[in-house]
Amino acid sequence: MYQRTIVVGRLGRDPEMRYTQDGTPVTSFSVATDRKWNDREGNLQKETTWFRVSVWGRQAEPCNQYLSKGQMVLVDGRVTASAWKGADGEPRSSLELRADRVVFLSSRGEAGPREEDSDVRGPVERADEDGIPF
Repeated sequence: MYQRTIVVGRLGRDPEMRYTQDGTPVTSFSVATDRKWNDREGNLQKETTWFRVSVWGRQAEPCNQYLSKGQMVLVDGRVTASAWKGADGEPRSSLELRADRVVFLSSRGEAGPREEDSDVRGPVERADEDGIPF
């Protein structure tokens, strides 16, 4: 069996980096993706889906150093699940995208949505990245 998830979107917050006890760097951030469509009445609808992302190892430090809120990224990885008991004793669960690869689609200093690339498909088509899998 094989699982792979690819997400293209904008960072919802600045990355946060930490180190595990054995010194492995881990950077976490959130990515928002938008889906737009017209409903039956012709009204524009928009749906935003948020993904929690963790980047481990060699890529963690550059992601923390060069990414910031609003920048466009492509994240290629796998979904991991975790479960725990909350402070109230109730079971909790969470899904997270554990990145195998992060491609920076915005240039350094370019942040926030611009009118011409508010649809996430636009910048991907213009990107010069050889590694984009589609």
